[in-house]
Amino acid sequence: MKSQKEEINLYRFEEELYDEGFKNICGVDEAGRGPLAGPVVVAACILPPFLRIPGVNDSKQLSEKKREELYKIIVKNALAYNVVFINEKIIDELNIYEATKKGMLDAINGLKIEPDYVLIDAMPLSELKTNNKSIIHGDALSASIAAASILAKVSRDHYMEKMDIKYPNYGFKHHKGYGTKMHLEALEKYGPCKIHRRSFEPVAKALQKTKQLSLNLFDEEDDGE
Repeated sequence: MKSQKEEINLYRFEEELYDEGFKNICGVDEAGRGPLAGPVVVAACILPPFLRIPGVNDSKQLSEKKREELYKIIVKNALAYNVVFINEKIIDELNIYEATKKGMLDAINGLKIEPDYVLIDAMPLSELKTNNKSIIHGDALSASIAAASILAKVSRDHYMEKMDIKYPNYGFKHHKGYGTKMHLEALEKYGPCKIHRRSFEPVAKALQKTKQLSLNLFDEEDDGE
């Protein structure tokens, strides 16, 4: 009975909007606001009205295997979806909040079907002309937002696994860029790589240390001459 109740609650927002006459309801969520490296990834997803996908939930509450399974089901069944990557350069230029907002707007505007209502996880989008609602913890309360969170999370994880091959010193496949002990130790030892977010304090600190070491080495070489 508990799982049925949870499923009904997860579709409550969508069902209310369907009853009001809205059809193309879009869920929007992001993955990767907190990491020290890599992009923030935003997904927008329109599911068919009244579609039930068993197991859909906030991506953070799901195992990696379950997320991968649901990702395939969502991609196959969605009326439309769009995944947008906002790279570390834009994050450093705008700040993570504004970069995430840009990603959300780009993801919505890039859908092949125009939504007539948008459900957003937490972030208000006053710039959006379409009817919309920001829902705190929306990825655990709305099926559409949960579906978007899965698309964003899986897409970002795949990207960071590729970056692990390109930059093997940092362990990206294990922590996906978050500031774990393993990551911070690698950052301390090797300094930042290309995909690190320079505006985040641990990276800025490591970058400053790397520059100082370079200056010290340069001074030592001058003294030797």
